[in-house]
Formats: sequence, C-alpha cells, structure tokens
Amino acid sequence: MEKGTVYFFTGLAGAGKTTIGGLFYRRLKAKKLNVFCMDGDAMDGVFERTGYSTAARMKDAKVQFRLCRALAEQGIDVVVCAISMYDEIRDWNRANIGSYKEIYIKVTRDTLYRRDQKKLYSSGAKEVVGVDLPWEEPKTPDAVVENDGQETPEAIVARLERRFGLSQ
Repeated sequence: MEKGTVYFFTGLAGAGKTTIGGLFYRRLKAKKLNVFCMDGDAMDGVFERTGYSTAARMKDAKVQFRLCRALAEQGIDVVVCAISMYDEIRDWNRANIGSYKEIYIKVTRDTLYRRDQKKLYSSGAKEVVGVDLPWEEPKTPDAVVENDGQETPEAIVARLERRFGLSQ
C-alpha cells in the first residue's frame, strides 16, 4: 500500500496557515480521495487540551502528530495547520513520519499586528506564542512562504503544488 504524506503548515497566529493550508487541502482533495485536514483551532474541539505549560503543549502536539503518522501509514495524506512552537516536535516529525513536508508560513511582525483577526496582538492577551511565549522558528522547512500580501493564496498553493510534484 502506498503511504500518505503529512503536509505541515506552520507559522505564528495570523500568518495564513489556515487560509493557505485549507486551500492546499481542497485542491489536493480534488485530486485524491484519501486526504484529511487537521487545523489547529478545529482540533482543539477534538482533542482535549492537557494544559498550556510547555510540557502540556509538547504532549498535545505529540498526540496529534502520532495520529498524523498513523493516518499517513494507512495511505491518507494529512494537511496540518498549526503553530507547533518547538523544534523538538518538528524534529520528531522528520524522524518518525515517512513522507513529511514542512511549510513555514513566514510573515513580518508588522503584518501580524495589521491582520490580527483574533485580536491576539492588540488585546494585551497573555500566553501568545511569539509575543510572551517562546517561538522556535523552523530551521529546516521544505518550503518557506513569505506571506506579507505580495502573492495570492492561489498563487502560493500553485507554487507549493509544483514544488511537491502535485501539479498536473
């Protein structure tokens, strides 16, 4: 049986993970039957968080990525859109998921504060990754997407499809 691929869209809140990853998922789903999307915000309603400490966040991420690995081993492509703030998690993914593609959605701080759809940056909220919680920027992503508004999500996804050999 052919194994699936885990496409992990990561970046800070407001970077465009859900927009770009969601479009990537819809286009991939139009080409293949076995595709699953795991958006970080939506998964909060599926997996009960064990807490917000570093240890709890690591544990929760490991559970989610073990599920991704299990799905991929059964031939299902998985599109994940989540912050995943630690190198240790991304390193585990590379070591333990056979076909793993990491896409870092990178934006400037100005863009994050301008977009601020969830009001994380302007409300004075605490425990915001990249503000008062540590953020370990991905060091070895398979693709880096500069998403400060120069390209449409459609153009970005088309470029990613070509890069990963998915365009027809």
